[in-house]
Amino acid sequence: MTPQNTTFMLAADLAALAQAASPDACSLCAPLACEGWESLPATFDQSVLIAAASLRNLQVDEPDLTEYHPNGTHTWSSDAPIAPTYFPYNLCTVWTCRQCARVFLRYTEYGGYYVDERIRAVNPALIC
Repeated sequence: MTPQNTTFMLAADLAALAQAASPDACSLCAPLACEGWESLPATFDQSVLIAAASLRNLQVDEPDLTEYHPNGTHTWSSDAPIAPTYFPYNLCTVWTCRQCARVFLRYTEYGGYYVDERIRAVNPALIC
């Protein structure tokens, strides 16, 4: 699900939003552990999340697919940096829990024969 009419958010705005939110999951978003990228559970009630913004810069026709891992992390690492100008963050939408305001990033991964909605909780210490 892609939110409609969302605004573009910069890294500093994402950090401020995440720092203002509760670092702990509430009863609504607790099923989303997702310190690193995970598939959005099919059983999760998506109405718990509210679309807040997009990290996708619509001024860029073709987002770069380069990843940012200066410390040897990889896409699936829970300590991988959250670098909004790099893939997959440059394709993400920003969502918040409607109860505790915990911040999540979402993007859709497309493969040859599958579509997988990915989600990651935002740790403000990892934003760069």
